[in-house]
Amino acid sequence: MNDNYITVTQLTRYIKYRIDNDGNLNHVCLKGEISNFKAHSRGHLYFTIKDENTRINAVMFQGNAAKLKFVPTDGAKVLVIGKVSVYEATGGYQIYVSDMIEDGLGNLYVEFEKLKKKLELEGLFDPHHKKKIPKMPKRIGIITAPTGAAIKDILSTIKRRWPIAETILFPSLVQGKEAATDIVRNIELTKNFDLDVLIVGRGGGSIEDMWCFNEEIVARAIYDLEVPVISAVGHEIDFTICDFVSDLRAPTPTGAAEMAVPNISDFYNYLNQIYIRLNKSTSNIIKVKKERLEAIKNSYVLKNPLNIYEATEQKFDNLLERLELNILNIINSNKERLKTLKMSYVLNNPELIYKTKRDNYIKLVEHLELDIKNTINNNTNKYLLLLNKLETLNPLSTIKRGYSITRKDNRVISSIKDVEKNDLLEIELVDGKINSKVI
Repeated sequence: MNDNYITVTQLTRYIKYRIDNDGNLNHVCLKGEISNFKAHSRGHLYFTIKDENTRINAVMFQGNAAKLKFVPTDGAKVLVIGKVSVYEATGGYQIYVSDMIEDGLGNLYVEFEKLKKKLELEGLFDPHHKKKIPKMPKRIGIITAPTGAAIKDILSTIKRRWPIAETILFPSLVQGKEAATDIVRNIELTKNFDLDVLIVGRGGGSIEDMWCFNEEIVARAIYDLEVPVISAVGHEIDFTICDFVSDLRAPTPTGAAEMAVPNISDFYNYLNQIYIRLNKSTSNIIKVKKERLEAIKNSYVLKNPLNIYEATEQKFDNLLERLELNILNIINSNKERLKTLKMSYVLNNPELIYKTKRDNYIKLVEHLELDIKNTINNNTNKYLLLLNKLETLNPLSTIKRGYSITRKDNRVISSIKDVEKNDLLEIELVDGKINSKVI
């Protein structure tokens, strides 16, 4: 009877299993008010999210809490994203928050996530499409506001690090309803200036201020551009769609300038190292060539050229002597062969060869005729033997000796049991047939 009962732990684990495997509860978007907020010393956040009628416990662990762009407090209106699960120790369900923003930014955040997911599925963020930033750009384009700290930081950094580069400013709106269209217009304009790299960005601000860099038309214009693009929007904690679609993201406008150009002092150091290595390599080559020249000057060939000639002359004489000897041997060998052919049986007795061939031919003909005759006789005997056997087995021969063949319906009768009264029979004799009826 006790087998029907389970423990509280088993029940709680079953409920947790069912909730954890419910797809609708693995990604929940909630809005409400924070209460009972508590920040743990380890960085975890514990609080309650409530509305007019009910509440739910919430936990946000340190890894996600560190990314918050505001300080949560009791009474704050928030939008949270997380998953619902069961805390086994208390048996209560709660939401594990992965992201949280203030409610005033909710609609923009939803739009941001929706567009980000759409473009990511289309492959606009794929690392395989990212273009490399050139190491020593000659012409750098900058799309940003013509005034403000961003353009000053970018220009001063490029001038300090790589003064030989040409910079072209494409003044653009970077805030407001018309900003996205203006940014796209300037991106199209850059195609006429043969740029090596393009920096697109602005200084920090609120998410509403930077929203033009989250517009789809801006993302697609950057993706379609053949020139590599460095995104420098806001500060290090700010992320926009522009950051994801660009070939490289910089944490700040100054960082973008540093990523776009090398440090000329490093380049001078590199050239100096190349110069040192080149001199050292050239000196080593000259040293090796000198040693080789000295070795050649002291070589046996240059000091005793006649010895080489004499050795070669002697070798030539030996070869010539061997050649003459081989030629003489070949001539003598061919003479012996010719002499042997002249004394051969074939040349001295050609008629005898003919007679021998003819006699062999006659013998072959005689053997062939004999074989044919024997074959015919053997086949004739076999034929007569088979004929006698057929004659013996011929039923007509039996009839000639006084026997007859009786048939009923063209079937031979072999027993009296095969006929009945009034059956019509055909009796075949040697000289004709008799039709009869059984009575």
